[in-house]
Amino acid sequence: MTDPDFDEIIDRRGTHCSKWDDMQASYGVAPDDGLAMWVADMDFRPPAAVQRAVEATVAHGVYGYPGGHQPYLSAICWWMQNRHGWTIQPDWILTCAGLVNGVAMALDAYTGPGDGVIVMSPVYHAFGRVIRAAGRELVELPLATGDGQYRMDWAAWEGQLKGHERMLILCSPHNPGGRVWTPEELAQVAEFCVRHDLLLLSDDIHSDLVMPGQTRHRMIATVVPEIADRLVTLTAATKTFNIAGAHIGNAIIADPDLRARFKAALMARGISPGFMGMDMVAAAYSPEGAAWVDALMTYLNGNRRIFDEGVNAIPGLRSMPLQATYLSWVDFSGTGMTTPEISARIETTARIAANHGATFGLGGDSFMRFNIATPRARVVEAVRRLSDAFADLQ
Repeated sequence: MTDPDFDEIIDRRGTHCSKWDDMQASYGVAPDDGLAMWVADMDFRPPAAVQRAVEATVAHGVYGYPGGHQPYLSAICWWMQNRHGWTIQPDWILTCAGLVNGVAMALDAYTGPGDGVIVMSPVYHAFGRVIRAAGRELVELPLATGDGQYRMDWAAWEGQLKGHERMLILCSPHNPGGRVWTPEELAQVAEFCVRHDLLLLSDDIHSDLVMPGQTRHRMIATVVPEIADRLVTLTAATKTFNIAGAHIGNAIIADPDLRARFKAALMARGISPGFMGMDMVAAAYSPEGAAWVDALMTYLNGNRRIFDEGVNAIPGLRSMPLQATYLSWVDFSGTGMTTPEISARIETTARIAANHGATFGLGGDSFMRFNIATPRARVVEAVRRLSDAFADLQ
């Protein structure tokens, strides 16, 4: 495999790219001189194997109804076995239009209007948006902070349930905190779900994006296989290989009854995968794709070090230690500033578009989320701009 050039600056403006083309409307930051560090996709091309697969499909030139899913399903099984030590069967895999769609399908399949759906806040903002849109009640259990990282607070959470909760959504690894949950923590999640008779929806979309030297990510199905009758695991190649535009993800469900209910929700809405996405995933989930991910994580770890050192040198700012994902979660509470003051300095002065922490729910108010999956020169420039924007604190 040719070494990927993650330092290459690729101009994504004008390519139907939400991260760059929508940031002025969302944040008032012009793409001409701004830095897009909000939407969670990468400014890198995927592995060459993915591009070859797309080019081969285009060269064939016939775009009919897709079938022959076996290479796609086999690639997923191979990846889960070789990268995560998880043995799955092809018929466990149900394909949805991305993982937000997968969450929506699970809500429809396993809960009813008014049911409570639990998340550990702050957490990926799309969960709350989809839960509310589905007419379910969002139940936020606030994460505690220990040693500068998020911790599950079981003692506090036990008394917060009302009895109408039907599902818990686990973000593993955690977005935006970047935590890799330990096997002990995952076992506690399973125990909690059994005790309160909750279906467990585990979103593992960042499972491949663990920083070198950190605790290995574990699929909860491999830690507590005995909860298969209440477990749905969501995975996707899209985050790992920067192919989110393919809108393809998977619900991996071992239990036949749970699988039938999820499949019924998909069928009721006529959802099925497109062949282009399947070709991309089959090419990505390969030895060549694995080597690319290893190179990617080495590069992202370098970006993480540069960003953390620069941010943590600014008085009042603290970046949460990043074990996984490429999303840096920065606490600005030490500045003593209001949220509008903080966002004004970032967006107007530094000309950086970053996610506002309040959108991630309880506990996110003083934070901003920065996407560091971009060429290193941009990370260095972001640190310089933030240092200048908060220079009066230094």
